[in-house]
Amino acid sequence: MIPVAVLFPAEGTEREHRFGPYEIEMAMDAVPLGQNLPLIVVSHGNSSTPWVFRDLTKHLAKQGFAVALFEHPGNNRRDNRLAGTVANLENRPRHISLVIDAVFSDPVLRNRVAPTNVGLAGHSIGACTVLTVAGGKPWAAPHESEDGKARPVPVVPDERVRSLLLLNPATFWFIPDSLKEVRVPMLILTGENDQIAPPAHAQTVLEGVSDPGSVRHKVVRGAGHFSFMSKFPSQMVRPDFPPSQDPPGFDREEFQRTLFAHVGDFFRDTLR
Repeated sequence: MIPVAVLFPAEGTEREHRFGPYEIEMAMDAVPLGQNLPLIVVSHGNSSTPWVFRDLTKHLAKQGFAVALFEHPGNNRRDNRLAGTVANLENRPRHISLVIDAVFSDPVLRNRVAPTNVGLAGHSIGACTVLTVAGGKPWAAPHESEDGKARPVPVVPDERVRSLLLLNPATFWFIPDSLKEVRVPMLILTGENDQIAPPAHAQTVLEGVSDPGSVRHKVVRGAGHFSFMSKFPSQMVRPDFPPSQDPPGFDREEFQRTLFAHVGDFFRDTLR
């Protein structure tokens, strides 16, 4: 089972709700506003949660999108037993298609969301995941395979996807020609000071897709690997928790407004 939370435009009184250590103000169980809402599904990074992008996703909901948030089983902050395995690379894209199915069959949302208007957003390995859903063909590294040999990962693309947002994409799993079948518009945002998936990873995408002209790429000055996440609760901000830290001089909270503008404009252009 994959629990799914969906944020969408609605009328109601916002109250603070907690998801693990993360707080967000929303009108829980309110009636959706609008018809043919574009759907965006978020794929989080390794050992993480979609709630680290709660400010961005709330902004998108207020802008007229339905945004589906879920944790990848076996590769999230509470259960990371599948990290570094072929099973994880195989399961993650399937999770996204299952979430799309669930939203389209939900009794409250199925008459509100547009069935052919789906965008995906992914961070780090989540970006690899959404590229795979859109037609990418990843390879497992030798250390991820039981036999110690690199091999292709069996995956099935989802033709409902129309655009991709890649945040600090990790592209370790793509070899030459493995992205040729990805033919949807993309926005790539990479951190100048990302030490885990530096901007060169975006070049793998630009050089790998059939139409580089469909890809917008921006390197964010001063940003690190985790800088696009919402600010963490104060009790989680500490040097030994890297996701809460940024390179010296980078203001994560100030950057959020710029991030909102980039992402909102991109999805409005590609999902309307």
